[in-house]
Amino acid sequence: MTAAPEIRSTCPYCGVGCGVLLQPDGGGGLAVRGDPAHPANRGRLCSKGSALGETVGLEGRLLTPRVLGRDTDWDTALDHVAARFRDTIATHGPDSVAFYVSGQLLTEDYYVANKLMKGFIGSANIDTNSRLCMASTVAGHRRAFGSDTVPGTYDDLEEADLVVLVGSNLAWCHPVLHQRLLAARKARGTQIVVIDPRRTASCDGADLHLPLAPGSDVALFNHLLAEIDRAGAVDPDFLTRTEGIEAALAAARAEDPGLTGLDPGDLAAFCRMWIGTTRVVTVFSQGVNQSSSGSDKVNAILNCHLATGRIGRPGMGPFSVTGQPNAMGGREVGGLANMLAAHLDLDNPGHRAAVQGFWQAPALPQAPGLKAVDMFRAVADGRIRALWVIHTNPAVTLPQADQVRDAIAACPFVVVSDITAATDTARLAHVLLPATAWGEKDGTVTNSDRTISRQRAALPAPGAARPDWDILAELGRRMGWARAFDYASPAEIFREHAALSGIAGGFGRDFDISALAGLDAAGYAALPPTRWPVSATRQGGRFFGDGRFYHPDGKARLLALRHRPPVTAGGARHPFTLNTGRIRDQWHTMTRTGLSPRLSAHLAEPFLDIHPADAGDLGIAPADLVQVQNPTGRAILRARLTPVQARGQVFAPIHWTGETAPSARIDALVPPVTDPVSGQPESKAARVALRRFDAAWYGFAVSVTAPAFDSAYWALARTTAGYRAELAGQTEPGDWVEEARRLLRAPEAEALSILDAARGRARVALYHEGRLLGALYVAREPVALLRDHLATLPGTEARQALAGRPPADQPDPGPVLCACFNVGVNTLVHAIEAQQLMDVDAIGAALQAGSNCGSCRPELAALLNSLRQRQAAE
Repeated sequence: MTAAPEIRSTCPYCGVGCGVLLQPDGGGGLAVRGDPAHPANRGRLCSKGSALGETVGLEGRLLTPRVLGRDTDWDTALDHVAARFRDTIATHGPDSVAFYVSGQLLTEDYYVANKLMKGFIGSANIDTNSRLCMASTVAGHRRAFGSDTVPGTYDDLEEADLVVLVGSNLAWCHPVLHQRLLAARKARGTQIVVIDPRRTASCDGADLHLPLAPGSDVALFNHLLAEIDRAGAVDPDFLTRTEGIEAALAAARAEDPGLTGLDPGDLAAFCRMWIGTTRVVTVFSQGVNQSSSGSDKVNAILNCHLATGRIGRPGMGPFSVTGQPNAMGGREVGGLANMLAAHLDLDNPGHRAAVQGFWQAPALPQAPGLKAVDMFRAVADGRIRALWVIHTNPAVTLPQADQVRDAIAACPFVVVSDITAATDTARLAHVLLPATAWGEKDGTVTNSDRTISRQRAALPAPGAARPDWDILAELGRRMGWARAFDYASPAEIFREHAALSGIAGGFGRDFDISALAGLDAAGYAALPPTRWPVSATRQGGRFFGDGRFYHPDGKARLLALRHRPPVTAGGARHPFTLNTGRIRDQWHTMTRTGLSPRLSAHLAEPFLDIHPADAGDLGIAPADLVQVQNPTGRAILRARLTPVQARGQVFAPIHWTGETAPSARIDALVPPVTDPVSGQPESKAARVALRRFDAAWYGFAVSVTAPAFDSAYWALARTTAGYRAELAGQTEPGDWVEEARRLLRAPEAEALSILDAARGRARVALYHEGRLLGALYVAREPVALLRDHLATLPGTEARQALAGRPPADQPDPGPVLCACFNVGVNTLVHAIEAQQLMDVDAIGAALQAGSNCGSCRPELAALLNSLRQRQAAE
């Protein structure tokens, strides 16, 4: 049988926008590898991209429309949605409805949603989950440049002599870019500085780590700007193309660098490095953006590059790396509540008139709509009465998540378009609409360096699932705007989007892809990765090296800024600062990555990183459960004691939900405090109190089916054999055997057990026809077991399951450290000792670990170091 040809597409995870080659297997599966021809990744993929083939099955898929919990057809569902939206608008006005969309949408989907809401419904109440990750960058760019323009390209990482990572754990969140940076370091000696309150994987191999006090970025970059001036490093010629330098310098000179909490010697070393290196790139991400002063942090960085003229030339400039695959595409089509399509301004009458005329729309809103946090406040107080959520999970991801969940539950009419009904938000919907997933979708995305790439369908749409643009256009037609939404393909939408950008180009705006407006179907199908702008006068490249900006006078703006501490609540009763973020192998709320056993094997449970001394003060031991609480919410997380976590600060990941660990919904603890300019929430500085969670029992379970939980704490993860789960409760059941049968959904199973009531220990294994259905292990303290071995046993004839460890002749690979190649810690230790492997490259040659995306290399290095220390002590 001839193998199917490979299809070029784009990875659906972060904003790097890696190219992938997809090969359908004819049975609904895909083989996935990196595309060597794509300029973003040149064939590399991270662990998540490498595991994409494990996430495309139909398990859990929403395959038919549902109204009030009952399956129905598209006509019935969309007629109902159209009628409810029409009635709500007629009674309460256009601002009583809202769309909350996602960076998971393709540009064509985003364009239709924006056109429908702003151009025809007549409200600007469309916002995106990208508001939570990069709105401060948009605001900072617009204040400084007059446009939301990313000046540089990924190539600048390889042409720089110094790369500064600010609030960016590039090694884990954008690993392919980090590998490009490390390759440049090896080839040409690029220096790396990491600025982050946490010591992260990105610090491995860096020349300097600055663990600044949370929220003090403005103070740091004000100090750098003042030192730039003192050193005579300002560029007087470039400054003639700017306004505001004197006020910016006055504010910078008045700043106290002690606010950063940094060692003065390290601070001076950083300033010398930055000032003394012409080719410097400052990469920033969520640690900068997710702040009540995020816009000021962005502009403080931009001030330094503008003052020195280090912008828009090879190897120099500020560079925002985005978190979602199409955050940039959403910005291009006006997916934010305060923007119009093609980077035009909603508050500019000329821009509004041009877009209205192009769309032949009845009217455009005169003012910005509600940004994400305010949108859900309006849902809560009844101003918004009909809400459509598309490919995102605000009941988990927004600040004050418990209250957002309750607001959605009380909203009179909620529509959710998604690929699954099993999310915290989808469970609250009145109408569920089945959308196509990655691998089935056809359109474009734009990555962090303005490269437009095609996402191509490699699998057929299952069941009744439809593309998002098609669902939205059909609603537009049913609401009475048939001509405006008479689209038959994403190529048609892309051509319209490109033509509209030509109008923006006529206004002298940055985003202009009008040269692509004439693409026919074949040209669109074959479109290679293309960096914008793409017009009759310009193709790709960098911006601002020529000193031409997009304010009316053509000049950039330097802003006078002062440090503002994070806006928090709680006071002395909440002494810890909670930082939130991503982990290496998971993505957002795990609706995709959670399907992959090997991605769940590295960190299978939500956790709280805490310094050992802080833990000791609170009586918290390793592996204890910790209750984290503040006036906003509460969570229970597993303690990870680590000296790399600063005292007084704790870190928790964002990924767990009501579907995977209900007590670990970390955004329930994030207060609804936002940046006054960008509307982006403060997600990095919530104040919390900690205490040991006093459980009566702790448990670990493995099972071929998802368990039926009812304990105070549980966390679920996929395995190759089924599921694994951590549990804890505050009341012991009377019969552990019957509890195991209930929990593991095996009421008739044969049970083998070891019970010790006096010490509160129980082990129960359940079998059917000789095969293990599942096992439960319980103790009054955190259970010590070889979990990764036990996770492989369900479905096998393993009669030794109660032992909790493998037979002597069966090696245990240990917890997975390298997810790309599924290499466990015990396998690594054995190979290092047996083969005398001396460095990370030697490990890669022997076992492949660390040789793909490289995001596990810091952990490999730490493992080598710990083994050396152990050997030295013996």
